[in-house]
Amino acid sequence: MADPTTLLAATLPDAAARALYLAVLREGGRIRAEEVGAGDREALGRLVELGLLVPQLQDASYSAVDPRVATERIGTEIRLQSARLLAKAEQLPELMGELTRAYDTSPKRRSETTGVRYVTGREEIRHEVEQLSQAFTGESMAAQPGGPRPVAELPDSLQRARRFHERGGTVRSLYEVSAKYDPPTVRFAAQVSQLGATTRVLAVPFRRFLVFARTVAIIPAAADYSTAAVVDDPATVAFVVDTFETLWQQAEGVNWAALDDGSLDSAVHEQVGRLLARGLTQRAIATRMGLSERTVAGHIARLRELHDAETLFQLGWQMRGERP
Repeated sequence: MADPTTLLAATLPDAAARALYLAVLREGGRIRAEEVGAGDREALGRLVELGLLVPQLQDASYSAVDPRVATERIGTEIRLQSARLLAKAEQLPELMGELTRAYDTSPKRRSETTGVRYVTGREEIRHEVEQLSQAFTGESMAAQPGGPRPVAELPDSLQRARRFHERGGTVRSLYEVSAKYDPPTVRFAAQVSQLGATTRVLAVPFRRFLVFARTVAIIPAAADYSTAAVVDDPATVAFVVDTFETLWQQAEGVNWAALDDGSLDSAVHEQVGRLLARGLTQRAIATRMGLSERTVAGHIARLRELHDAETLFQLGWQMRGERP
């Protein structure tokens, strides 16, 4: 038995089938098989499938049927199929009852008491984040220092963001400025922005933490992030939320889609050139942009070729002349 959507689609003949049906009606509601051209064979089969034409085997012809008859027949099938699906839907809580009870009684490594608890191990922390993202839908705040996101983690992060969005959640994230110059991170940020997430970059140092629904926070409890503290004390969570909002106001908005469309390298050149024009050294630019000195040196080398400058001083002087 086809599902209701398929049955409903069956009531809508395509353009070719409609045209042939109207042509049959103009001929008195009857057409002989020999009168059907090769180009109309598929449309003829479609009309027979829909029940809008009935074959007459004795004289190899087809008779038009009142569309209301076909509509009523298919409508009855849809209603019957919908009733069956509705009955199955009502049985779902009972059918899934054993699994639901097992999930509720299984250890979640969560305490019902208010305060702080610790989770050790990166796998355990990732599991905790997944559990909290399911339990606390709504708003999520993420401070993610450390430069570009690890490439191996991006697919899982994207799927987690998609699931969170499907549950009605919204995400705001903070990255370091250097994330703007890493193609995989830029692509990831552009993809999650399509889900409604917002990602800004922050030039000042900050620590890693997560907040779910302004109710529970995850903050590092070890310098290498191998241990995390899960905090649901209201006063502490409120402090973490205020910290995030303060950092958020200081952060810079980024058009990640524009960076991802191929203008990334020119954006880096523009930023390096702007800082050179302000008189910053290569090391200062690298620190400011969160890049290695070797990377900045490569951009400067290309800028020197572009501006035909023999020295860094000459390049900076020429670029200052180009910028008001």
